[in-house]
Amino acid sequence: MIMDEASRAELEALLEDLKVERGFDFTGYKRASLVRRIRRRMSEVGAGSLAEYRDRLEEDGDEFIRLFNTILINVTDFFRDPEPWEHLRTAIIPRLVGSKDASEPIRVWSAGCAGGQEAYTLAMLLAEELGMERFRDRVKIFATDVDEMALSEGRQGRYPADRVESVPEALRNRYLEADDGGYTLSEELRRPIVFGRHDLIQEAPIRRIDLLACRNTLIYFKAETQSSILARLHCALEESGFLFLGSAEMLLMHGHLFAPVDLRQRIFAKVPGSGERGRVIAAHRPAWQRPGSAEGFHPGGI
Repeated sequence: MIMDEASRAELEALLEDLKVERGFDFTGYKRASLVRRIRRRMSEVGAGSLAEYRDRLEEDGDEFIRLFNTILINVTDFFRDPEPWEHLRTAIIPRLVGSKDASEPIRVWSAGCAGGQEAYTLAMLLAEELGMERFRDRVKIFATDVDEMALSEGRQGRYPADRVESVPEALRNRYLEADDGGYTLSEELRRPIVFGRHDLIQEAPIRRIDLLACRNTLIYFKAETQSSILARLHCALEESGFLFLGSAEMLLMHGHLFAPVDLRQRIFAKVPGSGERGRVIAAHRPAWQRPGSAEGFHPGGI
């Protein structure tokens, strides 16, 4: 999308305002995507220029929330792109479970979890592999996002009937409870899942992760920001850990960090010993050391 020099300067000023005044850093996002979404909000409120829209944001706190949600566009679903999930079920999760002693914990991170469907999908597959008792005893799933509204939906674990249609019937009968007009995930399945706010760009990673799902999140960022995030994800994983990406994400330029296990399904293994771990963690304070971090969720130290 073509912008003149003055408009580009106004866009960067707006992004800097959001970073300084609101604490949300969108400077690493692809500019074309940002411009489309910001202009959508400008059209909705009748702002004729970016400068005018900046004034609107200063006057109307609710408009910031609307802009924030428009930029993030939390689009997700249970078992989104079924083929990679089937490969994860049949090949990766059995391999992961088989590599551990029967008493060892299994730590999973759903990064950019939106409304929680991805985290619950992971939970269902692990419960199927382990059985519910061992699932409860051994599994911890961290579900993170920067969108508090989406996290609230995930914590509730309740979805309208049309949003659970992609859950296979056998799993729906086993793990979801029907109520008035919707379904709620069973308490047993929800118990090992911790939802919390986490910014992939700024905050230290959750650590000692065995399986990290970050699907169709990187595509929103510029190449430089993607590299920074991938270094954090590399730090998060155990030496034998797996990274599960979305269908649009390749990682062909990051072979020093991750090696493809199945490139078509976007499943990668950590390349150990790259030296990234200490550099990233030393350079970025864990979330609980940051002003305004969410009480009770301390990603970097978990």
